Amino acid sequence: MVASVGEEESWTWSERRRHAIERHAAAHAQQRAAEVEQARALVAEFVRDAGYLGLAVVRLVASPYNGKAKYYTRLRGWYVHPNRSLAVATDGLFYRLIVPASFRARLLGVTPEPDDPPLIVGAGGRDGESIPLRDLLRRRLGAADIWP
Repeated sequence: MVASVGEEESWTWSERRRHAIERHAAAHAQQRAAEVEQARALVAEFVRDAGYLGLAVVRLVASPYNGKAKYYTRLRGWYVHPNRSLAVATDGLFYRLIVPASFRARLLGVTPEPDDPPLIVGAGGRDGESIPLRDLLRRRLGAADIWP
């Protein structure tokens, strides 16, 4: 809803409030899109550097939320979080490798969907559990093939 200054003055309180919420949501979406583009650039840089350094490419395995099983995927790439919940595939896409538990997945494997990489991994979690994506990827490159 775009309005002129004079028109906006004639709005009721609820119309002004709705308009403010819409503006705020649009600004948040624009900021999020910019952050995703920055994070994708970091992931692309990581893939390039991992190839240059000759990091071993592994078959990526997903786990259910309870962590009591392993589900094979067709993805190949590098785990970038020590608990193996996050990975970057050789196609340059970012994956969260925690999936719902299922008997079918245990038999046939899973096909995780790529996710938008966050600029801050673990943001909103407990204290000390968040880390900038840039730092996480640098740590992974620095560890070479000695990675949990």
